[in-house]
Amino acid sequence: MAIPIINNWEQYFFNPDEGLGSSYERIIINNKLLQIAKLFNIKSVLEAPSFGFTGISGINSFALKQNSINVHLLDHNRSRIKLIKKTWQDLKENVDIDFTTDYMELSYPDKQFNLVWNFSALWFVDDLQIFLEEFTRICNKVVLICVPNQTGLGFLSQKYSGKKEMEKINIDNIAPSKIIKIMRSLNWTLLQQNYIDCPPWPDIGMPKEKFLRQFGLSKLISDKPKESISILDYYSMKNMQFPEQMMKYSWFERIAPDFIKQFWAHHKYLLFIPNPRKQKQRN
Repeated sequence: MAIPIINNWEQYFFNPDEGLGSSYERIIINNKLLQIAKLFNIKSVLEAPSFGFTGISGINSFALKQNSINVHLLDHNRSRIKLIKKTWQDLKENVDIDFTTDYMELSYPDKQFNLVWNFSALWFVDDLQIFLEEFTRICNKVVLICVPNQTGLGFLSQKYSGKKEMEKINIDNIAPSKIIKIMRSLNWTLLQQNYIDCPPWPDIGMPKEKFLRQFGLSKLISDKPKESISILDYYSMKNMQFPEQMMKYSWFERIAPDFIKQFWAHHKYLLFIPNPRKQKQRN
């Protein structure tokens, strides 16, 4: 989670260097999405809101599109939508992306999508109850919600160092307990919840060079020029080893117990499916 992106999101469209942290995050999320798509035979997806706390906006669902899944996005900024469309076009893909003002009414038919999801984006929703009512209305298989890990050291440090930015978002919306309670009231069952995006570095939300300088550890910074890191090189087939390069850092995520992850993981995910019994009663 990088709080400054509220103000500087546009820069990543012109300099797509996301650094190691966001690049690792991209591959971990891709793996989870593709796993869900295979398990539930997903053919259609809506990501809403599509703007979350990570570098290049609007490409979280790109790997699904590459796997012949119909992808829709929803965003609340018209300028960002234009840039997202251009990014997809540069990658030789088109994307269906719509504009909304507040996410309170989703203009899609009932049960249109197999999967609806978002990543670190619920704090841009004005009313979580109304949004999730709409979110579940248009979904027929799976809801995936990824939120920052609020017990993580990285989140806590950024929360108190970025108080002004935090005033611009609805932080209560990312509480897992609140999300689960609302989803259960809407007759959706929590199938899985777990920590995700847990590399062997803290969620510092800034380049590691800046982080080290702040703590007087400039001597640890290499004199070698910093290489640009972007998943766009993978999507454009310039660097097909990109996933393998990122997964070298997944050893900590695989072996760390939950009592460590609760302080170290960058995000949590919540996976919901319809409650068959309650859904029948409702219909």
